[in-house]
Amino acid sequence: MEEEIELIIDSTREGMASALGHLEKNLVNIRAGKATPVMVSSVMVDYYGSPTPLSQVANVNTPDGMTITIQPWEKNMIPEIEKGIQIANLGFNPMNNGESVIINVPPLTEERRIELAKQARSEGEEAKIGVRNDRKSANNEIKNLDVSDDMKKNLEIDVQKMTDDYITKIDSILDSKEKEIMTV
Repeated sequence: MEEEIELIIDSTREGMASALGHLEKNLVNIRAGKATPVMVSSVMVDYYGSPTPLSQVANVNTPDGMTITIQPWEKNMIPEIEKGIQIANLGFNPMNNGESVIINVPPLTEERRIELAKQARSEGEEAKIGVRNDRKSANNEIKNLDVSDDMKKNLEIDVQKMTDDYITKIDSILDSKEKEIMTV
């Protein structure tokens, strides 16, 4: 019986942690004003006929907060990299100096910042839904346990505390991401 209870608690904690991790991963992809290599991580480049992630054909750096430089390992890849960036439709206009591809990241408008903050909030809401679904599953499993009603109540209280902790963590992550987005 004790093993069964541990299993329920562990799988619930794992599910909630997974929802939190998924949120953090998704928030990294939401631009917050400063240039980062992650901004071009989705770019695919035609490398001798096969689509290849940009990071496998070039070195991506951000020398300052407004510039991304892409140094290809083979100079003849420059046009393919530029084409890949345009196909990815990131809203960037790549330029090359014969050695590397340079992207000037324009500052975000106030309107766009508000839009990105809403997108972050929406991602956070999805994470909260995931956490609540894990709580619901755990409570259903607890109801089916062959233990006293007091024990079931205590387990439900533990699951609720865990849920509250994860919701608080999600809110904290969202608040810092929103500040990051709204900071000019």
